[in-house]
Amino acid sequence: MHDTINIDLPQGDFVKKTLLLTKTLLLIFILTSCISEPIEEIIEEIPSTCEETYDDRIITFCDDFLANDNVNDNGIDTTKWAFQTGDGSQYGIPGWGNNEAQYYREENAFVEDGLLNIQLKNEGYDGKFYTSARLWTNNIFSQTYGRFEARIKLPIGDGLWPAFWLLPDNTTYGTWAANGEIDIMEARGRIPNEASGAIHYGGMWPNNVYSSETYTFPMGQTINDFHVYAIEWTENKIQWFVNDQLYYETSDWYSENGAYPAPFNTDFYIILNLAVGGTFDGNILPDPAIFNLPVLMQVDYVRVFQYFV
Repeated sequence: MHDTINIDLPQGDFVKKTLLLTKTLLLIFILTSCISEPIEEIIEEIPSTCEETYDDRIITFCDDFLANDNVNDNGIDTTKWAFQTGDGSQYGIPGWGNNEAQYYREENAFVEDGLLNIQLKNEGYDGKFYTSARLWTNNIFSQTYGRFEARIKLPIGDGLWPAFWLLPDNTTYGTWAANGEIDIMEARGRIPNEASGAIHYGGMWPNNVYSSETYTFPMGQTINDFHVYAIEWTENKIQWFVNDQLYYETSDWYSENGAYPAPFNTDFYIILNLAVGGTFDGNILPDPAIFNLPVLMQVDYVRVFQYFV
């Protein structure tokens, strides 16, 4: 049996379960001065988020943004993520269908100190005045039902629109939104004490509808702290959580092109992005002063579970 050192930190502080050697040399020195175990054994005792085990579920997808042999020059694991680039025009939806003001580039996503950073920059590129990044798991990973979660810190500022969401692999029930969309988390950067979740369904645009709910953070917390955003998705219910607190659930949806529980009975893939402008918050744009510091959406980990039946 080994002694355990417990360190309590306030809500919102970042604690990485995996040892980052570049930031913990002092801790290793202290531990090895007090404990006779070899350093290698101490390191092995600090588990990766992706190596956790549970009695009622298995991890089907996980990225805790640690270095491995599959990363690109910016540290992104290309066996888990791909990029959507451009302004949406190549998909037939300029402005990504929402009048968004950014151009997505791979260069705006990078891993540093065990965090995925999606950076919005106030720079012109190919006719747009901002650049950002959008990562997805399309053609890499998708799943029907289960728990999808991510621990994320969001930027604050007018016009900022970060999101963690799901889209379907195929067009079984038609095009958007008859084939569904699940927004695990969206936020308006100008309202730092709120985040929201939603589903889009019904008919193909413009005959689509949506259902949503807003979560208000407790006093002293904002979207600029790390929080775990999650859904629990079953055949006849979707629930939304922030830090494991249930704030919304619904079983009420339909698709014009399929029987219930369509459209939410097919595989969906993951998207992480940081947009700017757009219809979600009245097409407002940021004050240039916010770019005096990096404008970052930071992701600690993304995990997906499938429950045992």
